[in-house]
Amino acid sequence: MATQKRPRIDPLTMEVVELIGTVVARYHDEYEDAAAEHALTGAQARLLSLLSLEPLPMRRLAQQLKCEPSNVTGIVDRLEARGLVERRPDPADRRVKLAAATTEGRGVARGLREALNFAREPLAELSDEERLTLRDLLRRMLGTDDTEG
Repeated sequence: MATQKRPRIDPLTMEVVELIGTVVARYHDEYEDAAAEHALTGAQARLLSLLSLEPLPMRRLAQQLKCEPSNVTGIVDRLEARGLVERRPDPADRRVKLAAATTEGRGVARGLREALNFAREPLAELSDEERLTLRDLLRRMLGTDDTEG
């Protein structure tokens, strides 16, 4: 009978897990504050940030936001009413509608990114070598470890 490998639970591992949790919580809080400055909810801001990179179908937005497609429809409706998002046919399949950030929406998304100083400021204190090491360790933890620099 094969034995299942259990993750290590030691004081150092627990401290690292707690520190990662603190970083995530601070980032989330700052993101919510930045969203509120633009009169957006956190979900609206995340969706707008995704769409500022490329137009996406609703189903894919739902997958990336880890929510139901009906929730995405409501978020897109509200952003569309504000002129930040538009729906357009998918050139590859006209039956599919893509949500896309408008010029104004891309500007708001850029403002959101620029308002997030929490991670940027502490990272500036690290050397290039330290930031590369941190990046590589995080990629390895996430299983996206690639050798591209």
